[in-house]
Amino acid sequence: MCNVTSECKKLLQPIGRCASVFKRFGSRMVFQNRLRSRSEVPLFMYNGLFGVPELSCPEGFQEAQERSLQETERLVQKACTTPPGKEIVMIFDQLSDALCRVADLADFVKIAHPDFAFREAAEEACRSIGTMVEKLNTDVDLCQSLRKLLADKGVMESLDPETRRVAELFMFDFEISGIHLDEEKRRRAVNLNVKILDLCNEFLIGSHLPNKVDKHILPEHIRHHFAVEGNYAQISGLNADSPDDLVREVAYKVFLYPNAQQLHCLEELLTSRNLLAQLVGYDTFAHRALQGTMAKTPGNANCEICQDKYRLCRLLQEISSTWEERRKLMPWDHPYHSGVLRAERYNIEPSLYCPFFSLGACMEGLNILFNKLLGISLYAEQTEKGEVWCEDVRKLAVVHEQEGLLGYIYCDFFQRPDKPYQDCHFTIRGGRLKENGEYQLPVVVLMLSLPHSTSSLPTLLTPGMMENLFHEMGHAMHSMLGRTRYQHVTGTRCSTDFAEVPSILMEYFANDYRVVNQFARHYKTGQPLPKHMVSRLCESKKVCAAADMQLQIFYAVLDQIYHGKHPLEKSTTEILKETQEKFYGLPYVPNTAWQLRFNHLVGYGAKYYSYLMSRAVASMVWKQCFVQDPFDRAMGERYRREMLAHGGGKEPMLMVQGMLQKRPSVEDFVDALVSDLDQDFETFFMDSE
Repeated sequence: MCNVTSECKKLLQPIGRCASVFKRFGSRMVFQNRLRSRSEVPLFMYNGLFGVPELSCPEGFQEAQERSLQETERLVQKACTTPPGKEIVMIFDQLSDALCRVADLADFVKIAHPDFAFREAAEEACRSIGTMVEKLNTDVDLCQSLRKLLADKGVMESLDPETRRVAELFMFDFEISGIHLDEEKRRRAVNLNVKILDLCNEFLIGSHLPNKVDKHILPEHIRHHFAVEGNYAQISGLNADSPDDLVREVAYKVFLYPNAQQLHCLEELLTSRNLLAQLVGYDTFAHRALQGTMAKTPGNANCEICQDKYRLCRLLQEISSTWEERRKLMPWDHPYHSGVLRAERYNIEPSLYCPFFSLGACMEGLNILFNKLLGISLYAEQTEKGEVWCEDVRKLAVVHEQEGLLGYIYCDFFQRPDKPYQDCHFTIRGGRLKENGEYQLPVVVLMLSLPHSTSSLPTLLTPGMMENLFHEMGHAMHSMLGRTRYQHVTGTRCSTDFAEVPSILMEYFANDYRVVNQFARHYKTGQPLPKHMVSRLCESKKVCAAADMQLQIFYAVLDQIYHGKHPLEKSTTEILKETQEKFYGLPYVPNTAWQLRFNHLVGYGAKYYSYLMSRAVASMVWKQCFVQDPFDRAMGERYRREMLAHGGGKEPMLMVQGMLQKRPSVEDFVDALVSDLDQDFETFFMDSE
């Protein structure tokens, strides 16, 4: 996109090796720490969160928000007076960037910052910027400036493909927001969008709140498994890994017990989404949400889901008797007994593996993989005072061997009180080509929930934690390498059913013994993880894969029904019960409402099927491009060129087609998923004989 400037080259010169910045990442550390003088550090890198000077205190969000809105007003006026041409698209992208720089940062801070005042200020900024976005999406004068460009065929033909697509995407945002409606209906659309934003936030908060029960109701011998305050036991999760059947059952029934306020919030959210979709001209919210995705329509999404379900049931029937011999399973049993089954068959007790997966070793493994595949190295960076929100947050510079500095990853990896227990990738700032010819470097956060190191032990990861780390790093590399001209389509700003492809593909690398052998070393002795243990671990992950996929199908179908035809004929809980009985092999438990904890309904509304489609694409890419050699540099460059580099600036199916050298059909997607399961069942029967 642009050459590395002499200033950047100077910044990239490593001055020495220093493991201290990353000492909690394990006993083995390969990252170079690039110590630099203050005069060499760009302004954005210090004074406040993420180097944003205003954000040294919560009140700074108000200042950042006001500056963003002032910049927005200036750019809107400029857009409305600029003649049709490429500059219009650039102005719109600057407008998007001015809003996203505050909204994206605030979206992370409101969830993860340990200081309530910061979270509250960030939440208010999110609401303010979100309201402005909805107003702009129904601004007739602003839309008219873009419409003139799209109507000028001569000018449009002179634009490069990425610029044309970005212009069309901006117009698409206008259309799904109701720009074609009269003034009163546009106002209703804005009000509905704002209401939906508030309901989404309320639902997310409610989905994480614990339920409490009188402690005397619980058998005394299991009370210590839960937090007890006075006469009440607080149940804040499913305790899915507990070996005690009763603990799992109690946690499931109490944590998922219906909450009337949360139930009303969900119903209001689904109703409001449907009203908005119909107001702007769509049959259902699902039709609106799937525009621009690989699936295109709910019909295509459901087609894949139903084919998955049909062929999966055929496979599951082959081993149903084996499961029945073990015991009658309940929903709270599946995660635990899947682990037991894996451990029994392959002897993969986590304590045997954790010593080989120190965080430092795993980070080294990622460094090796990225270097061989993509020519990228990860460097530890020292942070300035106030730049991070917690002292154990670490900062990585992502550096290409020829192109130089690509961006920054903040690693918020460790557990702390009130931190959400979820693994996430957040875009803090999108990359774009700025007006002065320099490239605005992307900034992201990876958030995990890993245990802290101790005086005698580094942070040790279970195999599942290691796989999650690889998954989230897949998102981060997408953000770093999606170096588009426009911020609006940078990195993971693409269709949801394509955004998960790079992260799921990384899971295939994490499950390949040739990759694991590169870094899995005992933190004390340096002994490599024996090959038979690596192979056993990788094979074990295939156990119960069909049951896991059936669960994903159930989630995807439920999501489609909730966002389908309205009004819903039955309550969301009744729909849950019927869908679970039809699409999932384990029974519904009376007086539970699992959907009230399904926070993916917010970010993935009508698009939860994306995990299935993305897994199918990742499976095809792995088998065709990397299974022979996971370190194939030529394939790595092709992967970057065809899939990662474009962000959302190219049709997702065209990116898949470029990588696979063919355009996959729905049947190809289903075949990719089921072929993995067929291999799993072969393993199952061989081991059962």
